[in-house]
Amino acid sequence: MGSQEEVFVVLTFDPFREFDRLAGQMFGTGSAVNGAAGLGMPMDLYRSGDHFVLHCDLAGIDPGSVEIDVDRRVLTIRAERSARTDDDVQWLRRERPTGTFERRISLGDGLDLDRIAATWQDGVLTLTIPVAEAAKPRRISITTGDKREVTAADRPEIVEGSVAPVPAQP
Repeated sequence: MGSQEEVFVVLTFDPFREFDRLAGQMFGTGSAVNGAAGLGMPMDLYRSGDHFVLHCDLAGIDPGSVEIDVDRRVLTIRAERSARTDDDVQWLRRERPTGTFERRISLGDGLDLDRIAATWQDGVLTLTIPVAEAAKPRRISITTGDKREVTAADRPEIVEGSVAPVPAQP
């Protein structure tokens, strides 16, 4: 006898979805229904080695209209997409949002905010945020009483980040 699988689909009712769609058609603003498209500035953020990389999709935006500021550890990206102003245009569908877009990101301690670099390519803004030197992991050397520096090879008691008791020497 064959097995039978039931699939349940949950449909969510959004009473404002149709209203938003109609208002968008009437006023020419369009409506984005899903996730990041509604933000106007979808982004990816990841760490690669000693820096963080942030990519923002800003297709159709003049790079000259983009402003990037850091104030009190808050990174603000602001961009503007101008509306088409041709009088002889009859819109059939208008989904690309216009106006000013802004994204704010709280930055943690340990980042070098003075060395943030920004590049623009193919409508994508890329920010590279380096980790501050003081926040990078570093090895601390040990100096013995006879002023000899002890290296990791001399210290077999350290195994994968844990410290084992050192046996007493006779």
